[in-house]
Amino acid sequence: MSSTDPAEYGYPAERARLLADPDTTGPRRRAALARLTDDWLAALYRAAGAPARTALVAVGGYGRAELSPRSDLDLLLLHEGPLAADLAERIWYPVWDSGVALDHAVRTPGEARKVAAEDLKAQLGLLDARHLAGDPQLTADLRSAVLADWRAAAPERLPELQELGRARAERHGELSFLLEPDLKEARGGLRDLVALNAVAATWLADAPRDGLDAAARTLADVRDALHLTTGRATERLSLQDQDQVAERLGVLDADTLLRQVYQAARTVAYASDVTWRSVDRVLAERRRPARRAARFGFPFNGARRAPVGPDAPERRPLAEGVVEQDGEAVLAHAARPAADPVLPLRAAAAAAQAGLTVGYATVRRLAAETGPLPVPWPDEARAQLVTLLGAGEACLPVWEALEAEGLISRMLPDWERVRCRPQRNAVHRWTVDRHLIETAVRAAAMTRRTARPDLLLVAALLHDLGKGWPGDHSEAGEVIVRDVAVRMGFDRQDTDTLALLVRHHLTLVDTATRRDPDDPATADLIAKTVGTQTHLELLHALTEADATATGPAAWSSWRASLVTALVERTAARLAGDTSPPAADPEVTADQERLAVEAARTGGPALTLAAHPEPAGEQGTEPMGVELTLALPDRPGLLGTVAGVLAVHRLTVRKAGLRELDPVGAGPVLLLSWTVAAEYGDLPEAARLRADLRRALDGSLDVARKLAERDAAAPRRRGISTPPPVVTVAPHAASRSATVLEVRAHDAPGLLHRIGRALDVAGVRVRTAHVSTLGAEAVDAFYLTSPDGRPLERERAHEVARVVRAALETP
Repeated sequence: MSSTDPAEYGYPAERARLLADPDTTGPRRRAALARLTDDWLAALYRAAGAPARTALVAVGGYGRAELSPRSDLDLLLLHEGPLAADLAERIWYPVWDSGVALDHAVRTPGEARKVAAEDLKAQLGLLDARHLAGDPQLTADLRSAVLADWRAAAPERLPELQELGRARAERHGELSFLLEPDLKEARGGLRDLVALNAVAATWLADAPRDGLDAAARTLADVRDALHLTTGRATERLSLQDQDQVAERLGVLDADTLLRQVYQAARTVAYASDVTWRSVDRVLAERRRPARRAARFGFPFNGARRAPVGPDAPERRPLAEGVVEQDGEAVLAHAARPAADPVLPLRAAAAAAQAGLTVGYATVRRLAAETGPLPVPWPDEARAQLVTLLGAGEACLPVWEALEAEGLISRMLPDWERVRCRPQRNAVHRWTVDRHLIETAVRAAAMTRRTARPDLLLVAALLHDLGKGWPGDHSEAGEVIVRDVAVRMGFDRQDTDTLALLVRHHLTLVDTATRRDPDDPATADLIAKTVGTQTHLELLHALTEADATATGPAAWSSWRASLVTALVERTAARLAGDTSPPAADPEVTADQERLAVEAARTGGPALTLAAHPEPAGEQGTEPMGVELTLALPDRPGLLGTVAGVLAVHRLTVRKAGLRELDPVGAGPVLLLSWTVAAEYGDLPEAARLRADLRRALDGSLDVARKLAERDAAAPRRRGISTPPPVVTVAPHAASRSATVLEVRAHDAPGLLHRIGRALDVAGVRVRTAHVSTLGAEAVDAFYLTSPDGRPLERERAHEVARVVRAALETP
């Protein structure tokens, strides 16, 4: 019996033969199934004796000719004149009898448009209307009218469509991380592809198309195989079906199948993010009448040709080569990606710290034009990676954008082994790669708990890289992280620390839950493993970040209390192992000369010299310059000098302060700074010296200058950061001074505020060690009373409160 026979038994048989044909798969099978169904329904329509000015129309997925083996048939019987009461039933009953699911409606064009105006899902279905039989002009007229209605109502309907997507994601989760994903409804699934096509139909924006068709095909092929495997119209790829689906598709195993699904879903999700940001910009611009003249000219990715003149969008600097425009981080006009291998990390870090994402066109350009990082990495590259990770939640969309364009795997080749790798463990809620970045996000909230926040964040990012290799992932990870750390440019001591953290990132939990916590040998074992208090602090923070990023079942209050108790006992064992403060380097001849000049003239003497590059970094820009400054000692000196540097938009990377008496004429403070321009060029030494003189004689009010600049700067949403921590170190840290430790988020003028607070507190800064690790400042100030004695305990804690209050005040 032919497939066009209106009898109900022809179509099921032909359909069964088609689905059983091993040579017809994928898009070919879906197209063939649609053609077979088209012919059958057209024959049913003709056999029903439909009158003129009627049409049978496929809508929704069937309208797109995307028929999976168990797909519903979405049909509309369109008419303009009166219909026989049983006409529709003469078409629908054979479909019902065949066992194929049917979603049907009988409407006039006016009724169809009215329903679409009231029901977004109905309108989306009509956008894909396709003529099957009857009067083709009737179908064409309806399509044209529905498209016109859709475009006219786009400003109101697109936000509704966006909200539907958010609600689906909330209910069904993210397809790229679920062990049993819903291929249709989860974020990054087939529904999102329909939404992207609907956005494109408005002509206001379109999705980035690279890889999108391949992703759509992957998801559709897996759904087809799932339908054939289960014999049901299911969209959930359950664990029990994954091996059979993989076998049907000729895929190695279920893990490989999931990785392919995850990669496709990420492509769709990223395209959705880019598209909806573009829609938001377009709609926001339409609400600004003054700029409507500059509204058009959108290329396929939704990025606009930048208008010039008064309608040009405002561009605000974020970092060297990076500006903010329309709520995104984009490249400055003068940026040269081909000559600046650190630019992708700098742009990413600046965007995340400002609570923005990196523009789609910018990420594409960075991927196309930026070369690989030198090995070992320049200092700036390490610092920018730490700054990016330290942004916490704001890091995630930026990281996803870099990963979508291959920039993460280019910087960290080992990342490719864990990318989209599933974890078949009920405790884990993420793929391996997403778990790593989620661990870094959790660790960003714990940076005040350690003196090395940079090592904490990098260890969090790398701790499970061993899961991409055979064997124990902690042991494999230790080997891998040593290689990665060397390529990143960490020195031997820091590399050893990172290797220890990765090797033992499960040790605290395992020991606390499996051994007697009251047995002194338990704490002795951990003390022997970590060796130092700093390592213990890092491992404790990494343990908590790892567990909380795994899932709710991995970190309970009971486990947290056991680990904390073990850490406290171990800390007591290590209490006598306080590392001495770093010794100041010997005074060089140039520094001695500056100190003599400052003592002789009574004013500032300074030099600016290029920061020396470590071996292997030739051809890269230095991270900053060395500023050496000598000044006769006086109250408030540290805050004043730091304020002048902030006025000149100089970021302090490292700083040291020490007291000299070169000619016996009184103390001279020698300040050695590593500074970098926030953006733009470094100031001339003569100009810097002149402003220092003015600040010292009172003709330049540094505090007022900084306040005026802050008031004039645009308010960005920024990111939330852990509060500053100001502590008094144990007495053993120094016998001749009181050591005040400050851990805070770095910001322009931070050191100026600390210096002013210490001046207000009436203490002398005898020595200082200042470090900026990514976006985190870790500073130690050696303080004395005006007569040169260490501070009394209560006095020291009062000074700490004064400094903390200064940092907490907006």
